[in-house]
Amino acid sequence: MTEKIVDIQVQTPQYKQPKKVDTIVFQVVPAYANIFVNNSNRSSMLAETDIIKKVEANQKKLNDLETEIDRLTNQADKWDYTIAIGCGILAGLLDAIWVGEFNYAELKADSHKHINKFIEFYAKCTGYEDTGRGLKGAVEHLEGKYTVDQDNVWKAAGVSSPRLHHLEDIAHHPTPLGLLSAIVVKFFRCSVFANKNGEINFVAVDTSYASLAKTWMPILVSGILTWMVNVAKSGNYKKVDKELPKPICNLLQKLALAPAVIELLTVAGNWFSHEISDLGGSKQTAGGGMGIPGVFLSLLKEISILPGVKDTELPKLVNDLYSKSKIDMRAEMAFVEYLGKQSIPIIINECLVRSFYFVRRLITEYEVNGDLKQFNWTNVVPWGNRTIVRMMTISTGCFSVIDLSDAAIRSTLKNGTPKNPKFWYDFIININIVGEGRFIIAVTDDIRMGIKRVRARNEHIALMNEQLLLFNAQLSYRKAECWYEARNAGEAISEIEVMASDLLRSAYDNIISISKSKDNIVANIGNVIGQEDTDEISELIMY
Repeated sequence: MTEKIVDIQVQTPQYKQPKKVDTIVFQVVPAYANIFVNNSNRSSMLAETDIIKKVEANQKKLNDLETEIDRLTNQADKWDYTIAIGCGILAGLLDAIWVGEFNYAELKADSHKHINKFIEFYAKCTGYEDTGRGLKGAVEHLEGKYTVDQDNVWKAAGVSSPRLHHLEDIAHHPTPLGLLSAIVVKFFRCSVFANKNGEINFVAVDTSYASLAKTWMPILVSGILTWMVNVAKSGNYKKVDKELPKPICNLLQKLALAPAVIELLTVAGNWFSHEISDLGGSKQTAGGGMGIPGVFLSLLKEISILPGVKDTELPKLVNDLYSKSKIDMRAEMAFVEYLGKQSIPIIINECLVRSFYFVRRLITEYEVNGDLKQFNWTNVVPWGNRTIVRMMTISTGCFSVIDLSDAAIRSTLKNGTPKNPKFWYDFIININIVGEGRFIIAVTDDIRMGIKRVRARNEHIALMNEQLLLFNAQLSYRKAECWYEARNAGEAISEIEVMASDLLRSAYDNIISISKSKDNIVANIGNVIGQEDTDEISELIMY
């Protein structure tokens, strides 16, 4: 068989190039992260972040309000009420049996004895030697040793009288304003008097240049020393700081004020000692007469000289209380002593109720937690919550009922029916003023806490409503994110469908091209080697 080399040229058809398909990468990410893909949604993300912060801040406020509401809520049970009632009854019976009726004459006499003994004791502490002169000698000693410049200046000025000058001379008042007036007299040589009409009179105090220089010399020395220290410190601060420690520099600065401070303390000590000498009257009326006014009456006198107030009846009332009713320091001490006696049942009642509350809550807290480190001491301490306030309200209320009943019974037995005017006088003097005042305070605290609780609950409700709105807003943002993601997913699916369609179309075109190429190959082979061989080759190709 002769071999025949045939050069077969196959015409390859120009296939249609398929559409270029980009690589598609699928990735699962949080919904909120895709918001930043589109700049138009950046504000949505920021808004949701603000909402989250607001929700957290509101939740903290809600927690605080819930704690406050719990503190302002009365959680007393029958045992708390029973103990409160029992303690109130016990304190009321103690008041009725032991405190008794207010006897002003007896209390004032007792007050005179205590004050006279105190004056003698204080005089002995300042160098007085008792030679049998007793109280009068002690008063003479104190007045001679601790003189004040304004003591007799009213005589020449005609602004006061021997009976009233302790009240009308402001420097004789045992108050801060009285001490300030004494300092003004000492350094500025001017005394202040207020008459029964509330009018103020300034009276100059005669003094010598030597006395004035002696008074002001310590002040001037302190001023010069302070100026020198400040100049040295400001001009050579770094140098001084290196050579002397700062504590020493501060000490030197304070020592520069020592002369002025010592002088002021001397004036205050002299004023206080002179006040002690006038507690029991003057040296002419030692143990009697009118002593210095008490703190309460002094404050009323100082209020009565204020503009507007001095035009009322208060100045005259204060003057009558001092001159006619003889309410001086000794009289006020009598009232204070009686009030101190009245306060004992109140203090006992207070201690009993609060002790029961503390012990019972301590036991309860131990049963709940079992470990001191886990104790919530806010629930244990017997103050600062509505429960103990309610217990004190009930306890003091029971005390007040017994106290008022006791006063009414005593007054009825002594004066008959309330039609008798003396009935009300005896009724009032038998009332425990401290106890009634404590009851008013307890009721006021209870009502105040109730009002605060209502406000806290209203604020809690408002915050809860705001939280619901914020949660709804946050949910709306999350819904928007879901729809945004759904739209992106829909767009991705549409793109995939288009790509798949293009791929299928490209594959179909390739198959058709391959089929046509096969037919052309067979036809070309048949022309060259004959039909029989062509059929055999076609079968092989198909195979």
